[in-house]
Amino acid sequence: QPQLVESGGGLVQPGGSLRLSCATSGFTLDYYAIGWFRQAPGKEREGVSCISRSGTNYADSVKGRFTISRDNAKNTVYLQMSSLKPEDTGVYYCAADMSTLPCTWYWYDYWGQGTQVTVSS
Repeated sequence: QPQLVESGGGLVQPGGSLRLSCATSGFTLDYYAIGWFRQAPGKEREGVSCISRSGTNYADSVKGRFTISRDNAKNTVYLQMSSLKPEDTGVYYCAADMSTLPCTWYWYDYWGQGTQVTVSS
């Protein structure tokens, strides 16, 4: 069964950097799209970035600040976050969708349990 585990969250000051990891198992990463989502308390979950064999995609709010990458040999996807803002605060989730097409955030079948990111002074 496909499984995903997020790690790397924590408390960081505005303008700082953080790298999140999504460790996957139970499937071949190269055949799947992996999306990063985030959700703040009382707010709707939103797509942040995604990666598939066909490329990457970013929400407008994080373009130029976040970078998504994958290491197929390690079955791991990363989200490098820089120039962090308080509005980046939330629980970050990774999710998997069996697709090699250009990715979006519309539907994913498998989800991790999330990691908390807090951007505050």
